[in-house]
Amino acid sequence: MLRFGAGVLSALLLVAAGLFFWRGEEGSHAALPAPSVDQAAAYGLADLPQPAAAPAKSKEEKRFNRYDKDKNGSISAEEYLASRRKAYAKLDVNGDGVLQFSEYAVKTSAKFGKADGDRSGSLTRAEFATTRPIRKPRPKPDCPPPLRTPVESESTDDDA
Repeated sequence: MLRFGAGVLSALLLVAAGLFFWRGEEGSHAALPAPSVDQAAAYGLADLPQPAAAPAKSKEEKRFNRYDKDKNGSISAEEYLASRRKAYAKLDVNGDGVLQFSEYAVKTSAKFGKADGDRSGSLTRAEFATTRPIRKPRPKPDCPPPLRTPVESESTDDDA
């Protein structure tokens, strides 16, 4: 029982020490200073284009403006639900305002019918493999250019 108590106590002490260490590290990270013009020229970075300025409108402002169709500065319930109404109307094939399961699952049903090559009403492993979703490849992020080594001095010792 004494070993168990000592184990629990040591675990609590380790957790407390970890919290103090984590809190101490929180504000100690300073931002790296921007290179001076001389440093940028020495590494051949002066000829690189400057990054684009941030857009004036934030993402939330743009999103708000997409919903605010009449541009009156507020979003009505009709404006807010318009995108859902359009999606519902696409699914409601017969336009009766009631969404039947067959209308809801029309794409999936068509996909099943296309994959069922032998028209047996069930999919074999090979047929099922044709239903796999085709995903677009993710674009690779633009990486910064590699740093260049400092430019060597042009002077030589032959002048002496």
